[in-house]
Amino acid sequence: MEDTFDAIVVGAGPSGNAAAYTLAKEGLSVLQIERGEYAGSKNVQGAILYSDALEKIIPEFREEAPLERHVIEQRMWSMDDTSHTGMHYRSGDFNEEKPNRYTILRAQFDKWFSAKVKEAGALVLCETTVTELVEDLTGRVIGVRTDRQGNPIFAPVVILAEGVNGLVGQRSGLRPEIAPESVALAVKEMHFLPRETIEARFNLRGNEGVVIEAMGTITRGMTGTGFLYTNEESISVGIGCIVSDFAESNVTPSQLLEAFKAHPSIAPLLEGSEVKEYAAHLIPEGGYKAIPRLTGDGWIVVGDAGQFVNAVHREGSNLAMTTGRVAAETVVALHRRGEEMDALALKDYERRLEATFVMKDLRKYKGIPALLHANKGTFFGAYPRLISQAMQTWFRVDGIDKKTKEKAIFRNFRETRSVWGMLGDAWRVARAWR
Repeated sequence: MEDTFDAIVVGAGPSGNAAAYTLAKEGLSVLQIERGEYAGSKNVQGAILYSDALEKIIPEFREEAPLERHVIEQRMWSMDDTSHTGMHYRSGDFNEEKPNRYTILRAQFDKWFSAKVKEAGALVLCETTVTELVEDLTGRVIGVRTDRQGNPIFAPVVILAEGVNGLVGQRSGLRPEIAPESVALAVKEMHFLPRETIEARFNLRGNEGVVIEAMGTITRGMTGTGFLYTNEESISVGIGCIVSDFAESNVTPSQLLEAFKAHPSIAPLLEGSEVKEYAAHLIPEGGYKAIPRLTGDGWIVVGDAGQFVNAVHREGSNLAMTTGRVAAETVVALHRRGEEMDALALKDYERRLEATFVMKDLRKYKGIPALLHANKGTFFGAYPRLISQAMQTWFRVDGIDKKTKEKAIFRNFRETRSVWGMLGDAWRVARAWR
């Protein structure tokens, strides 16, 4: 193997594959290093793929990528211990020629994406761990060392797509250790059912799919959410909370998941299923204010390593692929102009990102993570219970007139949060949501 490349990409998740593919398609010599047995070997969970981000990289992906179902319905639930109050949007317009969202199985999808990276001409080295970045006497990154025997591997730029932990960047002093309040621990299971059963339970036809996202008392006062995605012959179900909240509570992630699956609103959807896979993984949820330094002399950070997850809209793969693509396009432009990959030149990556939805969306919601964490008892406890009680009162026909019911509902809200408390909550949400 040659020991000098135009670029080295660390990691083979969505951001790393997007970067490596874009670089290789433009004719650069690329080495991609992945510590897993193969790309996707560490991912067993189902996920959501947003087509727009991938279409900008591989326009024809729908013809060959391992896609499960295209999403036609989104359900959002506020849950207490025995019920849920929901809103959902379903549209036949999503049965379009080129659907907007798909459910996928990451192990299969990442493996396919990696194959496309190889087809484009990149050298993909799996079962290899980058142990450290190599720097010259000025502190500029000029390559990497791995756990394989041999000399360092050199390149004028290293793209760090190493995931939320960012261990290579941490060991090299490029970024601090991620704060426990800026990352969530999510646990997922894959529940297998016959295709016909899934379609009957969720009112689906063909490859149509449903996504359910839930919040409320299901997280037992912690900041987090639950979710359920329909795949072709399986259902991805899981729940996650901020790591610092887990550390303060006596609740384990597995206990949380078992309770979520047993909830009266979830259990019937999983009835009779066979559990074949279980996974736990970290999700960066610190948002805009948690974004670390993204560029320096000879290095760029993309994907989860850069905290590029929109926790409000539960978007991650599209931000990962977009940041990977934009980083690669930055490197390609500099390479063609014969410029040095120094900190000043690579700043163009950040300028390019500012023009995308990635930074615009993260900046819009920059106050939400801190707001939810500081008021988790209110938003993940009090309000879900109040909403459920209001619905229970309103829809129960018991001989009590509706005006009396209205007064009872309003009184319950006032006694629990007070008028000033609710106004304050609304004001804080409005300030954070801009």
